[in-house]
Amino acid sequence: MRWIPLTLAAVLACAPLTAPLPANDANSKTGERLNDAANLFSEIMATSDRGIPQGLLNKSYCVVLVPGLKKAALVVGAKYGRGYAVCRAAGGQGWGPPAAIRIEGGSFGVQIGVSSTDVVLLIMNSGGMKRLTKSKFTIGAEATAAAGPVGRDATAQTDALVTAEILSWSRSRGLFGGISLDGATLRNDIDENQAIYGQRWTSRQILTSGAKPIPAADKLLEVLSKYSPRRAG
Repeated sequence: MRWIPLTLAAVLACAPLTAPLPANDANSKTGERLNDAANLFSEIMATSDRGIPQGLLNKSYCVVLVPGLKKAALVVGAKYGRGYAVCRAAGGQGWGPPAAIRIEGGSFGVQIGVSSTDVVLLIMNSGGMKRLTKSKFTIGAEATAAAGPVGRDATAQTDALVTAEILSWSRSRGLFGGISLDGATLRNDIDENQAIYGQRWTSRQILTSGAKPIPAADKLLEVLSKYSPRRAG
């Protein structure tokens, strides 16, 4: 009997990424984190005068949500968080399955304390999406980035905002605003993807697969579709 080798693409084509979280993991940290991401975006966008500008959201290719980015500091600061990247479905209508990501980075200076900050990134063009599908990339060094403007009616008024591949915001202690994340690294969270899909898939395999989103992400995708059901342009 002859064995016929299959390429990874062929395997993925035969096995769509539709497997839900196991029932006994429904209340796991993974499930909670998906719900936290949904709540984060809903709360930010529900603030009529201080949310992400609607025009920018509608033009975005992908959204990255990191609820509870941890920042610990004692002279040398460090940032670490886990969240999800979600990109528009084919044709720009609706949203595809989430891919788990980690965000890591460092800063230097006299800093003492520990804080938790929610982070939202908009991926604004195809170049930014290509970065997102790499195994890792550094914001500012490999991807052009800018602190996002605040206000539902605000627009990209500077060259930096117009040309940025990534726009970034943060929320800490109830305050929401643009933030610079230069030097932070985004990487695939393979362990989290395995917990969701049962396979050690990469962001590229998930975000470009055209697969049906998993049931565990229903709440997150409903919130994204509520505020931006289709990409403008």
